[in-house]
Amino acid sequence: MASLSVKPGQRFTLLDWQNNSRLISANAEQQRFNSHHIRQEGRVLRNDTGNQAKWDEHNSRTNLKDRITTVDKWREALAKCLTDIDLEIDALSKVKEAAENAIQAKNLCLDVAIECLTFRESRRDIDVVRDPVEEELHKEVKVIEKTKKDLQQRVDDAFRQLCLLKEARQQLSCDHRHKVEALELDRQCVSFNPTSGNISFKVNPTRIPDGTTALQEWELNSRRNKERADAELKASVDLRGAITLTIAQTNNELDAQRIATEFALRKRMRDMEAALSELRWQEKNTLEEIAEMEEEIRQLEENIKKRTLDLKVAHTRLETRTYRPHIELCRDQAQFGLTDEVQQLEGIIRALQQKRTESQDALDALYRQLHHIQTDIGYKTNSLQLDNKCMDTRRKLVVPVEKFDPEVDAVSRTRNLPRESQLELA
Repeated sequence: MASLSVKPGQRFTLLDWQNNSRLISANAEQQRFNSHHIRQEGRVLRNDTGNQAKWDEHNSRTNLKDRITTVDKWREALAKCLTDIDLEIDALSKVKEAAENAIQAKNLCLDVAIECLTFRESRRDIDVVRDPVEEELHKEVKVIEKTKKDLQQRVDDAFRQLCLLKEARQQLSCDHRHKVEALELDRQCVSFNPTSGNISFKVNPTRIPDGTTALQEWELNSRRNKERADAELKASVDLRGAITLTIAQTNNELDAQRIATEFALRKRMRDMEAALSELRWQEKNTLEEIAEMEEEIRQLEENIKKRTLDLKVAHTRLETRTYRPHIELCRDQAQFGLTDEVQQLEGIIRALQQKRTESQDALDALYRQLHHIQTDIGYKTNSLQLDNKCMDTRRKLVVPVEKFDPEVDAVSRTRNLPRESQLELA
């Protein structure tokens, strides 16, 4: 007869077995709760750090772009100042050459006067008298010598001013070159992104390099260079005017009405140039706004496409759920959520379409305004050319005695004073 085999070892009660099962279940639920909590914290941390990183990068990029704009304004101001100095050096050199030619021309007058006096020394007996002719000849000699002295002084002043202009130009050129290099580096920094191939960790990147200057010192240096250049430009313009006036006074061929008319023309040309400058500034800003508005419309259209796709997904989900069988076809929370999503998406799409229509209307208005600005620029450019032709035609009224360069007056009248070329920098 077979016997019942008993498994050796400890035997647990049914209560122990039940408690063990409940303990395992409780531990599992606790571990899942802990895991869920950690996952939620990780998600929050990822979102927070991701947003913070994006905003920090956005702020850095914005600061770099603002810095590029500031430096570029200074670069443009310095470049214009350099152009003005180059034009002024050329104009002053021509005026200096004209004064030297005027001195040479006075030598002939002096030789003639002295020769006349020498001839009159050959008079004899009672004819050797100090008559009005001799007195006028001696007076003419004195006037010519004084004129030559005044012109020589002007030539010396022009030489010294040319040296000052070239020195100021050297400083401006160096400052302008440095700003071009800085702009290139900052634009390179703006172009960097996480996918760039030339990014890497650097040793102590937050260090302050030797020779670093404060922002106020940087701006003060550029402003000082420009102000000095403007001062030298104004002094040169004044000197050119003085030299031209001296040459004109020695020739004694001034005409009051001609000066008044040319002054009015010069003022008109300056006003026209100022208006053209303002219109070109408006044209540039309008073109920039058009580009930004076109980009905004593109973004709106992309968002409409994205939201349309989202709406299609929601519609498909709702339609698919209508095929649930029998009792499963209930209005559950998912159904309410999908319905709300459809309504929200339809409202969003309508708002985006409305905004796109408004943006397109604004873009059309900008194009119309741009056409108006460009048309006005054409009108004013034509008027300025006509005024220049008037100036060139009026030069026929001036018949100089001395052989001085006729291009001097043209350069003088087409140059703006430095105070008109100042760039307002905030």
